[in-house]
Amino acid sequence: MSAAAADDNNNPNKALTTTRFSDLDPPLSEPVLEALSAAGFEFCTPVQAATIPLLCTYKDVAVDAATGSGKTLAFVVPVVEILRRAAPPKPHQVMGVIISPTRELSSQIFKVAVPFIATLLNVRPMLLVGGAEVKADMKKIEDEGANLLIGTPGRLNDIMEHMDTLDFRNLEILILDEADRLLDMGFQNQISSIISCLPKLRRTGLFSATQTEAVEELSKAGLRNPVRVEVRAQIKRPKDITSSQQIASSKIPSGLHIEYLQCEADKKPLQLIDLLLKNKTQKIIIYFMTCACVDYWGAVLPCLSLLKGFSLISLHGKMKQTAREKALASFTSLSSGILLCTDVAARGLDIPGVDCIVQYDPPQDPNVFIHRVGRTARMGRQGSAIVFLLPKEEAYIEFLRIRRVPLAERKCSDEAPDIIPQIRSAARKDRDIMEKGLKAFVSYVRAYKEHQCSFIFRWKELEIGHLGMGYGLLQLPSMPEVRHNSISTKGFVPVEDINVEDIKYKDKSREKQRKKNLVSKQQAAKERKQQKSKAVTNASSSTAVSKKTAKQRRAVQSAEDADELDREYRLLKKLKKGRIDENEFAKLTGTEDLL
Repeated sequence: MSAAAADDNNNPNKALTTTRFSDLDPPLSEPVLEALSAAGFEFCTPVQAATIPLLCTYKDVAVDAATGSGKTLAFVVPVVEILRRAAPPKPHQVMGVIISPTRELSSQIFKVAVPFIATLLNVRPMLLVGGAEVKADMKKIEDEGANLLIGTPGRLNDIMEHMDTLDFRNLEILILDEADRLLDMGFQNQISSIISCLPKLRRTGLFSATQTEAVEELSKAGLRNPVRVEVRAQIKRPKDITSSQQIASSKIPSGLHIEYLQCEADKKPLQLIDLLLKNKTQKIIIYFMTCACVDYWGAVLPCLSLLKGFSLISLHGKMKQTAREKALASFTSLSSGILLCTDVAARGLDIPGVDCIVQYDPPQDPNVFIHRVGRTARMGRQGSAIVFLLPKEEAYIEFLRIRRVPLAERKCSDEAPDIIPQIRSAARKDRDIMEKGLKAFVSYVRAYKEHQCSFIFRWKELEIGHLGMGYGLLQLPSMPEVRHNSISTKGFVPVEDINVEDIKYKDKSREKQRKKNLVSKQQAAKERKQQKSKAVTNASSSTAVSKKTAKQRRAVQSAEDADELDREYRLLKKLKKGRIDENEFAKLTGTEDLL
């Protein structure tokens, strides 16, 4: 089923319908309506208007809705209403479970849900995500109880496997948010394990912006006669899209304008800086392919004089949980600034006021493209998105248009500043930046090699030379991918007047440790060399002896016997002439025991 679009006369926000939360049937409880009103929610979005009544009337749903359409409230409100109708739970009686793929999204859902859960008596929510000891969560549940579990599949599964005190027999509702991502990230086993522990007589909601075959299979396994809710947004037609290409509906928000920019790899950072300088007051998210790329650009961009005064924040999945939470909170609180991130921030996160999405690297998974751009133009607002493409990636444009993602061309700026010398200068001054650049470069090539659209993103056609210049590398690393394949290194100009081993860390403690490690390494190498040399000498000596023939060995023995006989003859002459006495003679000839 689909929901109606907004009526401009009644509601200025086109993302909302004319249906008020107070008009829904069955009606919502007064405490929930008050909580909605306090949060500033009066009108429903299409997905909320369609889904809330279904879940509240105990129907299973499979929801396919555009990103940024208000899916979180569409399941939080029914969860609270269903729990309100149930008998007050005991401390360790679990009545509801909400699963999402990332820690950040689970935390966001928890924050949205808390004001509504507060309207319930004796219902305690518990956030269960990684980043902390499982034992700490288990102890908290033991001490305080838990009736609604919100978290990631891995942590939820761990808790369910190790805690016998939790009782799931009376569970009322299960929600799977970003279901396609849950399966893409390899959580199939955990999801299956969790579902197997839950009663079959329950309500289940499956929410996703993209319904894949795997999601379809999951809906068959976990839902009982589900109602399909499909909500799509009207899109505007870019100037270069013909009427025959115009799509009536799409998962792209109506206020979102998407462009592509084509340039060589060594020009990408120049165009990026030009874009940032022209949008100083905007809130921008830049997506990179790997965690190492985020680390590198997060370290090198603040070194550029042109970006002085810009707020630059990094976020990726390999950061510690506390650092991730701090980074997300910092960027959320900014009115303008730049978030450098991986796809850990591509799904479900509702960061207010994002003006522009820059995909510096197209995602490995083409389904993620829509989720990335969906961080802007949310809830009827305006926003823009730009994807950087190399000349040989041009087929990606048509690929996206076939998937109902219309793009307009953005011309390269002729005014873009050449910042490569500054990047190289930063690498020469700080070993940390140099090493991060090499690591980012290698990680990018290897991630590109694993691209799901390999028919478009052909890694053997990567122009490594231009790419290395774009990363500001001092020298190209020796990689098997480059050595064993005829990949072009054309366009790379190595820095000749420098020995990379002489580059120091700016951090004095790291440099001190590096020197210490270097001395230890040199000493170890010296000892290995000496041991090897000694072993070779011993082996040579042993080999030389063993290689002598029997005749040679007899000849050597005969010569030694002759020398000994001659010596004894000379001593005997001395004895006869009286130069030595008999005792000395016996001692020198070894016959003293015979005397």
